[in-house]
Amino acid sequence: MADKKIIAVVGATGAQGSGVIRAILNDPSGGFTARAITRDIKSDKAKELARLGAELVAANVDDEASLSKAFAGAHGAYCVTFFWEHFSPEKEIAQIQNMAKAAKAAGIQHVIWSTLEDTRKWVPLSDNRMPTLMGKYKVPHFDAKGESNKLFTSLGVPTTFLQTSFYWDNLIHFGMGPKKGPDGKLAITFPMGDKKLPGIAAEDIGRCAYGIFKKGREFIGKTVSVAGGHLTGAQMAAALTQALGKEVRYHDVSPEAYRGFGFPGAEDLGNMFQFKRDFEQVYCGARNLDVARNLNPALLTFEAWLAKNKSRIPLE
Repeated sequence: MADKKIIAVVGATGAQGSGVIRAILNDPSGGFTARAITRDIKSDKAKELARLGAELVAANVDDEASLSKAFAGAHGAYCVTFFWEHFSPEKEIAQIQNMAKAAKAAGIQHVIWSTLEDTRKWVPLSDNRMPTLMGKYKVPHFDAKGESNKLFTSLGVPTTFLQTSFYWDNLIHFGMGPKKGPDGKLAITFPMGDKKLPGIAAEDIGRCAYGIFKKGREFIGKTVSVAGGHLTGAQMAAALTQALGKEVRYHDVSPEAYRGFGFPGAEDLGNMFQFKRDFEQVYCGARNLDVARNLNPALLTFEAWLAKNKSRIPLE
């Protein structure tokens, strides 16, 4: 253990964090070991990571001092936030600042920050094609992350900016899976028209991140964007139909309709999908599949992910 470099992973029990930890622990000869940072080290998910060989450390992203202690002695850190816990861009920005300051204080040699585009670079607040939300954002859960990239660079923290994609796991956990319409037919619903949606298995984000850590300093100061596939809604529906053995249709709606669905975050997600639809070439273009495959040769296609996970998708 003493000669292995410690990677401290924030949000260790979440989809991304646990994926990073599992990728590290699944490669015992890789020269790295995992430190799982979580608020509750007594949770079942935390205990499972400990059982796999991770070191458990309690810390809170709202508490810079606890993060500084948790990062102490680590070579690298994986930093991620979970916007959907609080729906507050300001809170998210404060958490990111805490992670950046703690990484600087601990002398972390390589941070991977899980970020996303600041959509206001393409859709300024004056652009009325989509509503401005919370006074100063177009896609709050994107913009706050993108805006915060500078918090790492301004402190001189050696950082790789990892831009992720739509989790296919959202079809299981986030209420985005096939639902029965009034006609009894199953359908997935996105305001994407015939444009392609970059997606990825959540576990592959962790594997790609581990691939970046293994490359040493190669990607420090760079933005790396990952996806496992670029699929239209119709292509996703066809793959779901094949995997589930039941017809699944693609229901295209307008962004306005999606924003009006009324669930928490509907406006944010409606704007997000509209951004991905309207700027398909920019968004897909940033997410070259060969980049992710180079970092993670085990990268899953949507079909391969479905083969592993189809039984976990709730059919409402």
